[in-house]
Amino acid sequence: MTAEAAATVERLLEDLEAIEDPDARERALAAVQGLVELYGQGLERIVAVLCDRDDAGELAEALVDDELVAHLLLLHDLHPVPVDQRVRGALDEVRPYLDSHGGDVELVAIEDGVVRLRMTGSCDGCAASAVTLKLAIEDAIRKAAPEIEAVEAESVEGQNGKREAPTWAAIDADGLGDGDSALRKVEGEPILVMHVGRRLYAYRPDCAACGASLADAQPRDRWIACLDCGTRYDIRRAGRAAGRDGVQLDPVPLLQNAGGPVRVALGAPA
Repeated sequence: MTAEAAATVERLLEDLEAIEDPDARERALAAVQGLVELYGQGLERIVAVLCDRDDAGELAEALVDDELVAHLLLLHDLHPVPVDQRVRGALDEVRPYLDSHGGDVELVAIEDGVVRLRMTGSCDGCAASAVTLKLAIEDAIRKAAPEIEAVEAESVEGQNGKREAPTWAAIDADGLGDGDSALRKVEGEPILVMHVGRRLYAYRPDCAACGASLADAQPRDRWIACLDCGTRYDIRRAGRAAGRDGVQLDPVPLLQNAGGPVRVALGAPA
């Protein structure tokens, strides 16, 4: 609902900026700006009152857990959680996906609006590292801390610098219990989503060895096997094939937020 409301406001503002009469356009935009500043001053006073009475930080935590309230606080530079804490929280959010690649990420520093990271474990330097950085990590960081201008990773050669914002789509994972899998269509693209060890994983459904579909295969423990050629893939380790170097399923970045929709990144390079 927050995204829809924000998009509606953006469209209305574009309509105002398109008004041909310059005097009417300036007066309309000034009225909008005046309302934003007025509400900002009111929010600032509310936050000040709460801070005086919230020694344990419980009220602040409850406020920032609400997506709409957090958005408004960020808009007026009133967010009570420091940016470094928000970035660390974003990294914690994507760690399950990094763990599926056998790796992790460390926060090195935040300087002049740039987050510097270090990739560790088998994710360091692997083919999926660029995808992990560009899609999962950066999307989570930008959502938690929109003021961040760039995300850099020390260990991903040639991938440092400012990145294009990723596009995510919701995927239906309702009803999937531990050990279940299902083939879903997300904006026309087939995605195999699996529930293993209380976590969700997503892959493109083609066997990397023979090209057959894994749609009818079922996970067993942490493995899924192609019904045609028998190749077994480690679901928790980015779909690496057992005993076959260089053979690997095509993982799809997946984000699972508590209380929010499960989302996957489409069109991500392998």
